Amino acid sequence: MTFRTTPVASLLWLCSAALPTFAASPPPMAQACSPGNVLCVEVTTDNDGRPSYAVLRDGRPVIAPSRLGMMFTHVPKFERNLEIASQARDSVDQTWEQPWGERREIRNHYNQLTVTLREKTGPKRDFDVVFRIYDDGVGFRYDFRRQPGLEQADIAEELTEFTLAEDATAWWIPAFEWNREEYLYHTTPLQEVGDAQTPITLRTKDGLHVSIHEAALVDYSGMNLTRVDGRKLKAALTPGSGGAARVVRATPFHTPWRTLQVARRAGDLVESSLILNLNEPNALGDVSWVKPMKYVGVWWEMHLDLKTWAAGPKHGATNENVRRHIDFAAANGFGGVLVEGWNVGWNADWFGNGESFSFTQPYPDFDLPALSRYAQDKGVVLIGHHETSGNAAHYESQLGDAFDLYQRMGIPAVKTGYVADAGQAKVRAPDGGVVYAWHEGQDMANHHLRVVTEAAKRHIAVNPHEPVKDTGLRRTYPNWITREGARGMEFSAWGQPGNPPEHEANLVFTRLLAGPMDYTPGIFGMHTRAPDGIATTWAKQLALYVVIYSPLQMAADLLDNYEKNPGPFQFIKDVPVDWEETRVLNGEVGDYVTIVRKERGGENWYLGSLTDEHPRELQVSLDFLDPGRRYTAQVYRDGEHADWKTRREDIVIEQREVSRGDTLPLRLAPGGGQAIRFVAH
Repeated sequence: MTFRTTPVASLLWLCSAALPTFAASPPPMAQACSPGNVLCVEVTTDNDGRPSYAVLRDGRPVIAPSRLGMMFTHVPKFERNLEIASQARDSVDQTWEQPWGERREIRNHYNQLTVTLREKTGPKRDFDVVFRIYDDGVGFRYDFRRQPGLEQADIAEELTEFTLAEDATAWWIPAFEWNREEYLYHTTPLQEVGDAQTPITLRTKDGLHVSIHEAALVDYSGMNLTRVDGRKLKAALTPGSGGAARVVRATPFHTPWRTLQVARRAGDLVESSLILNLNEPNALGDVSWVKPMKYVGVWWEMHLDLKTWAAGPKHGATNENVRRHIDFAAANGFGGVLVEGWNVGWNADWFGNGESFSFTQPYPDFDLPALSRYAQDKGVVLIGHHETSGNAAHYESQLGDAFDLYQRMGIPAVKTGYVADAGQAKVRAPDGGVVYAWHEGQDMANHHLRVVTEAAKRHIAVNPHEPVKDTGLRRTYPNWITREGARGMEFSAWGQPGNPPEHEANLVFTRLLAGPMDYTPGIFGMHTRAPDGIATTWAKQLALYVVIYSPLQMAADLLDNYEKNPGPFQFIKDVPVDWEETRVLNGEVGDYVTIVRKERGGENWYLGSLTDEHPRELQVSLDFLDPGRRYTAQVYRDGEHADWKTRREDIVIEQREVSRGDTLPLRLAPGGGQAIRFVAH
C-alpha cells in the first residue's frame, strides 16, 4: 500500500480555467479539483450567508449551486448568516486490497477540501463540510464539533440539495412507501420524480450519467431525495422512531457521505469504487473465515407453494429434505445449503409481528446437530436463517444465544429477514419499551450494525433481506457479505406479475451501484404462480451469475430442474463468485449490459450479457483476455427461436477457440442473454 499526503503549498489547484467568471468582489469562495482535473467543486455563500456548493466536469456544470445546511429541533438551524471561516486541502493516493469482491485491488485517489462555515453573529457556532473529489465522483459530509450551544444535535432535516444543471432522465423507485425498496424502477424525466430512494441514476441530454447515493451510513438515518422544484432534489432523511428528530447524536460526529458518481459511460458508474473508498478500512482484522460461495436451499419450493415454512404436512425444513439438498450440494460442488423454516414461530401470525420466533429452538422434524454434522462430513455447511418480521427488539433479546448456537454447530453464515411493512419495524426505545421504526431509520441502521458485529465475534457472515440500504460498509465489516434490498427473483414466483425483462438491466445501473445483491438467479422452471412465469430465457438466467454481483450466489431453482438439465446447469457449477477484475464492456441503463470478470486465484474469464424485452446484436472485443494465451470459449446463448414469451428454454451450448484481439458477436433474444466461460490454455 502506498500513501501520499501533499503539503498544501505544493498543490496546484488548476481549477481556474474550468470555473465560471464572477463579478467583481464576489463572496469568498473555496474551490478544488480532482487529481486529474476532471471534476471541480466550488463552495460559496450568498449575500444572506446561505452556503452552497457546485460541481463541474471538464468545465461544464453538473450540479448547479445547491444549498448546504442543517435544521435542528432544539437549537437554531445552520442555514443562513454563515461565512467561510477557513479552508484546508489535502491529497491522498493509496491502493488497498479487498478480501473478496468485484476486483482485488482498489485505488483510492482523491483531493480533499475542508470548508469551515461559521456564524457571522450570535454564538458563532461552526461546522465543517468535507469534500473528497475523485475523477469519477465526489463525496461530501458534515463534521460537527462539540461546542457551546451544540453539545447534542437533534436533527430535524438536512438542507442538502442536488440541483442538476441540465434536464435529465431519471431511473428511480419511490421512497416512504409500504414495500420498502421492493419496487420496479420508474423511467421518467427528472421533473417527474417525487420522493425517491437512493441510488437514483440520471442521464443528462448530452449523455452524462450521474448517480446520487450515500456512503458509510452509521448511526444516522438513511437519505432519500425529494424533488422540490424543477431539477432540484433535496435530502429527505428517513423518520426516527419518536419525536420530531430524525437523527439524535451527541457531538462530535459526522454524517454519512453524500455521493455523486459522474461518468460519460453508464458502465463507468458500475466500475467506480467511490462508495467503497469513502468507507473506513477493515475493522475486523483477519477475515479469512469469510468464505464467498454458491449455495442451494430449502426456499424456492416455499415460494411456489410446494412446501411451507410452517410445520405441517408440507413442511420444507425436514431432515429428509435437507439431507437431499446437502447431498446435491456436495455432489455438484456447492459450498452451502440454506434452510428456511427450521425454527419455531412460523405457525404463528408471524408477518410483521415476530414475537413468537425462537432463534434457538428447531421444529421436531429438524435435527440441527445431526444435519450440521452430516453436512460437514460431506464438505458442505448449513446457512442459517433468522426471519425477524422486522421485530429487531425481539431478535436482539436472543441474538447472542442464536449466534452462539450457530458457532457451536459450525454454521458460518446467516440470512436474516425483516418482513414488515415500511415504518412497522420494532425497536427498543430508551425507556425500555418497544416502538415502531422505519427500516432505514437511525435505530434500524444501528440494529443492523449490531447484528453484523455480534456475528463477527463468532466468525459468522450476514446476508440481510429487507435490509437497511447498502452504503459500502462491507469494506469496514467484510462479514456483511451481501443483502437483498430490491425486487428479487421471488417476485416472479408469486401469483402476481413478476419482474419484467428490463428489471435486471435497471438494477445493474441503480441498486447494484450500492453493493452486492442476493438476487437468487438460476431458475430453469419457467412456469410459476406468476401469470407470465419468469420473464427471461435460460441463457439470461445464466448471464445473471456474472452480471449481478454477489459473493453469495444461490442456485435458486428446484433440484429436479437442475438434475433434468445438466447442460446449462454446468455453467452454474463452473462460475465463480469471487473476482480478480471486473469490466463493463457496454450497456445502457434499463436496456442492456455486458460484463466480464476474471476469477480470483485463476486464469479464466467469464462474460454475462443481457437485454430487456428488445433483441440485441452486439459485438464485443476480447481485448480483456490475457495476451499471449489461447482460450476455449464455452458459450451458452439464446437459440434461434428463443423469446421470453414463447421459447424461454431455447438454448444453444457450443464452444470455439479465441484469443485476445478477437471479436465475438452476441445475439440476445427478447428478454434474453448470453453467458460465456473463457477457459485458459
